[in-house]
Amino acid sequence: MPPPPRQALQRAEQLRKELHDHDYRYYVLAEPVIPDEKYDRLMRELQDLEAEYPDLRSPDSPTQRVGGEPTKEFRTVAHDPPMLSLANTYSEEEIGDFDRRVRELLGDQKPLYVAELKFDGIAIALKYRNGALVQGATRGDGTQGDDITNNLRTIRSIPLVLRTKEKAMMNIEVRGEAFMHRKDFEGMNAARSAAGEKVFINPRNATAGTLKMQDPKVVASRPIQMYAYFLFAGGKELTRHSSNLETLRALGFPVNSNSKVCRNIDEVIAFWKRWEEKRESLPYDIDGIVVKVDSLRQQETLGTIAKSPRWAVAFKFAPRQAQTRLKGIALQVGRVGTVTPVAELEPVFVGGTTVSRATLHNIDYIRELDLRIGDAVIVEKGGDVIPKVSGTVPSLRPRGTVPYVMPASCPDCRSRIYREEGEANYFCENAECPAQVQGRIEHFAHRGAMDIEGLGEAAVETLVSMKLVANVADLYSLGGKKKTLVALERWGEKSTQNLLDAIAGSRKQPFRRVLFGLGIRHVGTGVAKVLAESFFSIDTLARATEEDLHLIPQVGPKIAESIVHFFADKHNREIVRRLKDAGLSMTGTARSQKGMLNGKTFVLTGTLSSCTREEASHLIEENGGKVVSSVSKNTSFLLAGEDAGSKLARARELGIAVISEEEFTKLIG
Repeated sequence: MPPPPRQALQRAEQLRKELHDHDYRYYVLAEPVIPDEKYDRLMRELQDLEAEYPDLRSPDSPTQRVGGEPTKEFRTVAHDPPMLSLANTYSEEEIGDFDRRVRELLGDQKPLYVAELKFDGIAIALKYRNGALVQGATRGDGTQGDDITNNLRTIRSIPLVLRTKEKAMMNIEVRGEAFMHRKDFEGMNAARSAAGEKVFINPRNATAGTLKMQDPKVVASRPIQMYAYFLFAGGKELTRHSSNLETLRALGFPVNSNSKVCRNIDEVIAFWKRWEEKRESLPYDIDGIVVKVDSLRQQETLGTIAKSPRWAVAFKFAPRQAQTRLKGIALQVGRVGTVTPVAELEPVFVGGTTVSRATLHNIDYIRELDLRIGDAVIVEKGGDVIPKVSGTVPSLRPRGTVPYVMPASCPDCRSRIYREEGEANYFCENAECPAQVQGRIEHFAHRGAMDIEGLGEAAVETLVSMKLVANVADLYSLGGKKKTLVALERWGEKSTQNLLDAIAGSRKQPFRRVLFGLGIRHVGTGVAKVLAESFFSIDTLARATEEDLHLIPQVGPKIAESIVHFFADKHNREIVRRLKDAGLSMTGTARSQKGMLNGKTFVLTGTLSSCTREEASHLIEENGGKVVSSVSKNTSFLLAGEDAGSKLARARELGIAVISEEEFTKLIG
């Protein structure tokens, strides 16, 4: 094939440069300057050029991020210099010992330290030649790892081409951490669960498993990100680790901003304490900080011992993972009859709390871990909040243990439990099961549904156990049982009246909230809102067929089947009738077509002071407007509260009208 025309070559080079720059602004700086539509047009133009002139295609082209074929096996590559592991310290005394050893070895040279966050991810190494990414590898054993270049190329925050023309910086090695944000991980797991696929145990395991997958296209679909923290440049003398971090930023790498140059070990300890307190505020997991001597010359003087450097150490937080013994497996029944296994543990201190129970998800999870009663187990805080069993210690397994078998009956009502084909969970077949009744009432009273203050778990348990309520409709008859309620332990006149007032006030909640509160399986707040707008009344919805429901874009086959099944049940229809008689709203209002905001599209960002984002969204929709999640050229207004993020920058770039909360209030009168 003849060489491509000069004009096509110049345009391809220009497009590659622009797209690399936009990737950097979007994925590294979080400051996009063009809308997605324009980016997509530029990408399509480059793809078309490379398709017409294949000789234009290059490995560093943005079109080639997902260009590799599935890999049957990963070749081994050497690390030079080695990827050293860090020694761990866990207390102020131990970090003080580290400082003392450093100062003794350096003599008269006073060290400065750099303190950085220690990410709970996977270490990777990236090699660049002539300014382009040529190799990406796992840490492996520190001296050699697996070549996963095609997989790492799919991570958008990793530059394919360095942002420099400096000759001495064109051939470098960069090291960093691949990880997932907790929110992205949870969203991915939710999608996998909904699709009937296995969920990952935690973000780190999900990242590790993803990077070792053989198909780069699958890797590209996973929300992996990267922070760089090490630079090696053979062609240039580097002096300080802190300045290397700035150089990495200039080269186009994402570098975490939460680092500090510390003059002494006391400042290091203060940094450690601050981030142990603030770690929950971060969108990703950290398990400590890393402390490094800043001067590279001093690092050389200090050297290494075994596989660890003398000039760096990991200063770990209090452990969020602990080992204990599995005493038993209990079953917990939810409001729709879902039967969930729960680990009963010998109490253990994990992440600041004592844990005696932890989730086991479902029977498949138990089988995957080969979990047996009596096992030594590893307990961790899922997302550092919800305790869960993440593994076993096989070497400590007692003799005579047997695989766990799911019981045949419900622990609360002794009814049969069953598992439908394609379902991960077991279900109790008895709709009147006390555990289900309690769960349904708690859901009905929840803030996102009827918002009945004072009707929490303990109150509901008392009402159900005393047989004062058997379903949500019974709540609206409690006024006639006031004397009985007042006589209950720890209730009294005032708390009883407050509860009755809250129940009475819930009659004012709109139809969409009542619909959500009914607890129809698969019907969340969003679907409930759409149903209320589409069917206008509970009677119309109750008569709807699956075919009618399929006409609504947001309603899939499972949701439609669940709705029809709910209203086909005589008991459910009777509860709906009683709620209607009690004065609850059973009719909705179609989206206004004549409101003052008709045809206007809003995006909300930042923290609002006078109302929640949900309440602001409802106000917009009630006045005929529409609320979307991302800013585009079609956006009419950006409603910006405090701490507005990247959406504000994009709105200004596109010339979108930005209004304050006060201006929004005036706009809707």
